Amino acid sequence: MSEFDPPTWYRVNHTADYLWVELLDGRHRVLSSAVLNGGLVEAEHVLNFKVPRHFGGDESPADTLRGVASRLAGGDSDSNGDSGQWVGMMTAASMDSMRYRREVVQGVELAVLVTCGLDNARRVGDAAEHRAMLTAAEPHGVGSIEIGTINTILLCSVALSTSAMVEAVQMITEAKTAALVTAGISSPVSGALATGTGTDAVVVVSGRGQERVHYCGKHVLFGEVLGRITFNAVLDSIAWYRSPGQSG
Repeated sequence: MSEFDPPTWYRVNHTADYLWVELLDGRHRVLSSAVLNGGLVEAEHVLNFKVPRHFGGDESPADTLRGVASRLAGGDSDSNGDSGQWVGMMTAASMDSMRYRREVVQGVELAVLVTCGLDNARRVGDAAEHRAMLTAAEPHGVGSIEIGTINTILLCSVALSTSAMVEAVQMITEAKTAALVTAGISSPVSGALATGTGTDAVVVVSGRGQERVHYCGKHVLFGEVLGRITFNAVLDSIAWYRSPGQSG
């Protein structure tokens, strides 16, 4: 296991099997598209767990993540246990692809952590494999899709309004797409430049306390910093992925 040396309010645990962010000062508001406890929740842990390229089996992805969370918490916690709620993603990408970028500007810390796999790169609007408009919470056959995935976690030291958290997701997505275009990644479905993968996930962790950030788009400094560090983290992760012998 390796650990970065971040500020005292979070700790990053990085192994070959997972990326686990512990929020050490209590529960934070978290907005995400994560498999486990996605949406807007309060949580103390963010997990990005590595699974086989063709994930399947009798257990649902959310149940798999609950089991991992329980083990990491020492067996005494589930997704809503005493050790704090968990937000969990999964990916087939190598944890070696993880890139971490952090800036502190005017006393505000932003940190972005990215893992990258591009085996199912897609351009928005490409033909989808699943042809039903309505999907269940755990759609049958999800395990048949290669889940290469670009997963992104944003950590912010100050509190964001809910609308700013949504705008942060937008900015992260634009930065990711800009990195893919810069790297010349194409969709195997359409042949056009890819804008993401079919299974990307985003987690935005707001700081605690009174809301201090209400806008984080491209006209404000917060958005500039967020876009820059996300773009650089994704581009560096793509560079690792494209190095000889790597895939996911």
